[in-house]
Amino acid sequence: METLKAFIRPPPPCFDYKTAVLAETRSTVAVAHPELMDLVQGGSLVLVQKRRFGPVPEWRRWFVEPERIWVLGTSHLSEKSAADVERVMRAVQPDNVVVELCRSRQFYFRAGIMYASADDQNAPLLNSNMFSLSGAKFFGAISRSINLGGQSALALRLLLAVFSSKITSGTNQTFGDEFRAARKAAEEIGAQVVLGDRPIEITLQRAWNSLNWNEKLRFVTLLFRGITSPSLESKEGDFEIEDKGGGPFKLYEQLSNTYPSLLQPLIHERDMYLAWSLKRSKAVNNCNTVVGVIGKGHMNGVVYALMADQGDLRFRDLVGRTSQESSNSWVKSLIKGLIRDTIIGVVLWALYEQLQTAF
Repeated sequence: METLKAFIRPPPPCFDYKTAVLAETRSTVAVAHPELMDLVQGGSLVLVQKRRFGPVPEWRRWFVEPERIWVLGTSHLSEKSAADVERVMRAVQPDNVVVELCRSRQFYFRAGIMYASADDQNAPLLNSNMFSLSGAKFFGAISRSINLGGQSALALRLLLAVFSSKITSGTNQTFGDEFRAARKAAEEIGAQVVLGDRPIEITLQRAWNSLNWNEKLRFVTLLFRGITSPSLESKEGDFEIEDKGGGPFKLYEQLSNTYPSLLQPLIHERDMYLAWSLKRSKAVNNCNTVVGVIGKGHMNGVVYALMADQGDLRFRDLVGRTSQESSNSWVKSLIKGLIRDTIIGVVLWALYEQLQTAF
């Protein structure tokens, strides 16, 4: 299996994206788009000019990066964020809009988050958040999840789907309004929608493989306890959802605080992947203006990656499966397979029981 060839450099503690680019953004907006100044003042909208990007690597010299990238930080559970996306898109008239979604969460058979009705408050539990197995052909989505991330990633995704739905069940808000707004605005102005996030199956597979067996057992136990108990606070006190409206990044961040090895695959690698999608994906080659619609929690990491990337990594370094300790023992492989399949069976049974009680 492929391994990560270089360590992702997260933003140093001293880096603040507001300090780095807000002054230049403010001066540009004051002249060209004064109607967006409130977003700039609030730190939700920043501009990163091409001259601030890290160097183009030698192996990609033919590529022409965008002249300017507008990065808009949103909340995935906010109607205001959807309105902000429309305002920015109509004001700057981008060639491309890069959204924090992957194919698995969006375009599978032209269904998913951006094409779901924002008025549908009775959506099934597994179709209401970023971990949903969306699409008209459910078994096709299952097959894609297994092919990209493996059986363990699929089971983890199903667990997190129910867990996330429980977290947001009391907010009375639909997930992804800002992505639907981006699609509609893009259609109106003739911009191209780019799916900028790493496939969720790969993210979960890399996250799962970053844990040792003891951490995996604790993590699965935590998710089961969160799904089945009335409170989302762990009895051991190792995890607690502090803000139900914080969105997926907040969930990832709190999981990473409890399990530090998750920080790299869940946050730092995805920040880099989003930054590359904004400035180095084929869709944005030789274009003038790009708008990125990402969660607020990714702002610092993505802006840092745009500016500090030294070109020593490629997309494939972030999408290959992480390697685990190899063993020539078929007995060990058999035992691991039996344990894995047993866990997956228990997960699927528990989810079925949970959904039966939910509906």
